[in-house]
This record gives sequence, C-alpha cells and structure tokens, in this order.
Amino acid sequence: MICLVDTGASAERTFLTDSGASLRLAPGDWSNALLDGVVRLHLSGYLLFSEQSRALVAAALESARARGVPVSLDPASAGFLAELGVDRFLALIEGVDVLLPSRDEACLLTGLPDPADAAAKLSRHVPLVVAKQGAEGALVAEAGAVRARVPATPATPRDTTGAGDAFTGAFLAALLVGVEPAQAAAEGCRAGAAAVAGVGGRPPSGTRQNRGAVGLD
Repeated sequence: MICLVDTGASAERTFLTDSGASLRLAPGDWSNALLDGVVRLHLSGYLLFSEQSRALVAAALESARARGVPVSLDPASAGFLAELGVDRFLALIEGVDVLLPSRDEACLLTGLPDPADAAAKLSRHVPLVVAKQGAEGALVAEAGAVRARVPATPATPRDTTGAGDAFTGAFLAALLVGVEPAQAAAEGCRAGAAAVAGVGGRPPSGTRQNRGAVGLD
C-alpha cells in the first residue's frame, strides 16, 4: 500500500492499495474452532474481492450464525466496491449484523447522495449501520431510519490514515462491554480524533486512552 497524505488543513490521504494476503485466504484457512470463546466476529471487506476469500467469508458467516455470534463488516474501499458491484456485495453480506461504511461507501451502496438517507436505506438490509462521516461524526441507523447523529470529537488533523479503523475498533470494543450503539459511536469518534491528530496509521506504543474510554481498563 502507498499512502499519500495532504499536508494542508484537511490532512486527507489517498491510498494506492494492494489487498495483499487477504485475497489469498481460502475456506481451508477457516476453522469453526476459531470461534471458540468468541463473542463477536469482525470481517474486512477486502475479503470479498477474490473468489477464494469470498468463500472463506461464506464459511465464517455460516459458522457464526450457527453459534449465535454477531458479525460486523467494514466495506473497505469504495473503489473495490464499484468493481465488485452493489447487488453482489449486498448479497455476499447477507447475515452480517453490523455494517460500518464510510460516507462514500454508504452513498455508493445505495445510489443516494445524502449519507443519512444512505445509512437509513442500508439499515433495511443490515440490522445496524454506523456510517463514518469524518469531521461530521457518525450516523447510527436501524430499521430503516437514522437513530442518532453523533458529533465528531474536535481534533486538529495531521494525518487521517487509520482514522476509520480506529473508529471501528473503539466502537466494537464499546459494544463488547454493553455500551449502546450511539454511545459506542461516540467512543469511535474519540478514537478517530486521536488517530487524525498523529502521523501514521498506528497508535503510539503504549497508548491506553481508548481502552480506558470504553471501560476496558
């Protein structure tokens, strides 16, 4: 992956992406034992962009459903989604409980220009949709309607690389300790703000603020 970061006020980044090892994962790499002791499964959307890794996703979803393990998925890339096709993507994620798209991904998946309308429409396909909106926070949608508009945590952006992943990690960690989706999204926004305030896609070594924020310490 090559990441280009704008040093201007927005600190936005552009990725030239190779999906790497995820495209080489196959059903043989999956084992039902991987869910032993697991209370939530999170999948990367990059797994949907090759035939063999799609088969692994199908096996993982089937196993998770059989065990009652909820599954979340991040669509990964609007560009790859456009290549795969919206209808095909939505069919492949049948059974996913939580979808975490970016604004661009949500709009692409619905054909709607307004991200709130897009999130609401997606929540007719997936029980819980949390659309990441960058500096505008996040939208939480369920049962065909936006249930919460969560404001962003103020931050001075230096590099937006990893902000979406930080949001997703903190959001899911909050769900694991019983936090409601809107508050979990607020924790995600806090983590995203911390991510954009630093340079690079990984938190500083020893960082504990996000763990404490969601009650993991």
